[in-house]
Amino acid sequence: MKEIKTVGELKKTGYQSITIKDELRKNLRAKIKAGETTFEGIYGYENTVIPELERAILSKHNINLLGLRGQAKTRLARKMVELLDEYIPVVAGSEINDDPLQPISRYAKELLAEKGDDTPITWLHRSERFYEKLATPDVTVADLIGDVDPIKAANLKLNYADERVIHFGMIPRAHRCIFVINELPDLQARIQVALFNILQEGDIQIRGFKLRLPVDVQFIFTANPEDYTNRGSIVTPLKDRIGSQILTHYPETIDIAKSITAQEAKFDADQKELVFVPELAKELLEQIVFEARDSEFVDSKSGVSARLSITAYENLMATAERRALLAGEEKTTVRLSDFMGIIPAITGKVELVYEGEQEGAATVAQYLIGDAVKTLFPNYFPKIEKLEKPNEKNAYSDILEWFFNESGFELFDNVTNSDYQKTLDSITPLQEFIAQYQPDFPKEEHYFLKEFLLWGLVEHEKLTKNRFSKGYQYKDLYSNYIQKFKN
Repeated sequence: MKEIKTVGELKKTGYQSITIKDELRKNLRAKIKAGETTFEGIYGYENTVIPELERAILSKHNINLLGLRGQAKTRLARKMVELLDEYIPVVAGSEINDDPLQPISRYAKELLAEKGDDTPITWLHRSERFYEKLATPDVTVADLIGDVDPIKAANLKLNYADERVIHFGMIPRAHRCIFVINELPDLQARIQVALFNILQEGDIQIRGFKLRLPVDVQFIFTANPEDYTNRGSIVTPLKDRIGSQILTHYPETIDIAKSITAQEAKFDADQKELVFVPELAKELLEQIVFEARDSEFVDSKSGVSARLSITAYENLMATAERRALLAGEEKTTVRLSDFMGIIPAITGKVELVYEGEQEGAATVAQYLIGDAVKTLFPNYFPKIEKLEKPNEKNAYSDILEWFFNESGFELFDNVTNSDYQKTLDSITPLQEFIAQYQPDFPKEEHYFLKEFLLWGLVEHEKLTKNRFSKGYQYKDLYSNYIQKFKN
């Protein structure tokens, strides 16, 4: 098709004009019939959001994606580009992607009247048919729709009553394209009003001109429900004109969250070569995010973005990488103590309620890590009961007895792999315990599991863990009380 250069050649091919909503519908139908995945790389929405989005496209609706931050709203909108035809014909030189068979601008109409079938055309790729605007309070009607351009009037020696002096805004330039307005409630009410006619009648008016442009645009809006009360709202008449409102959500399982994080986190090849990440570490990372969404210290209305686990994963890898570089090692494995390196990612991504502010962001982040360890602990080891009979032996008795007989145990952050392993191996009951309760656990992940076991005992108040400048000190619970009493 790209070899076709004029309107006459285009007509000979039997090309027929089609609206963008019909185009999306046609291509979606073809994908569904062929059994193809319609929104590749979107995890966790297969049975919820994506079917609703497909129904909205088949209904030829403008769409509002409503959900908390970090729920892939913009990604879904961008993925819709893949449902467009690969190329469409455009009148050469048109500012607003005029269809050669159905022109709407004065420029295209006059050119077609002058040259007829010899009118030159160009081809627009689908990747160029996506427009995106973040709604901010300073957005104007001129930005979105257009205004009179005095410089154009002066250069062309035209008066302001001539429609050729119009400078088109983003929406006319998105003719035959997908146009996304992110965070719609942030758009001032009077600007939202300017969208009424476009959504209802499909045309625009600029200032006092009689000109009415029947623009063909697929609108996608995104909004955060929290914005309705904090910063603004979607005015009711505009909301009424949006065909489908689709609610997004966070990943419902750890496995889905892991798939998203693995897809989105960015690592260099040398990072991947240097650092091995145990599966338990990946699971723990996602559990921290789940804990944040349920935490009494975190504002649940604000949401906890999926970007938290992505940036935390990147921080975790960087922490292990830095440690290995300092020790001059060519290979290392992520340690549980490396999770202290993700605290900046957590504090930058969560909004705290008053109680959380009182605790402090870093302290809340450490609580979340501890809560995640405690939640996952019963998945790997025997459950620790809150009430136990005194002096009764249980699964953990040998480990606790070892700490009772020892003066303490210190695990430094930046020790070499050999020293790290040697330190954990010094707690002799750990290996026997793992052999009994996790005999099939991957051997390359044993040391992470050992550290996880110790941290879990701390969270269940069987041991104490104290942070010092270069690492952690683990102690028997009672000896720690006695030490405090002596001090």
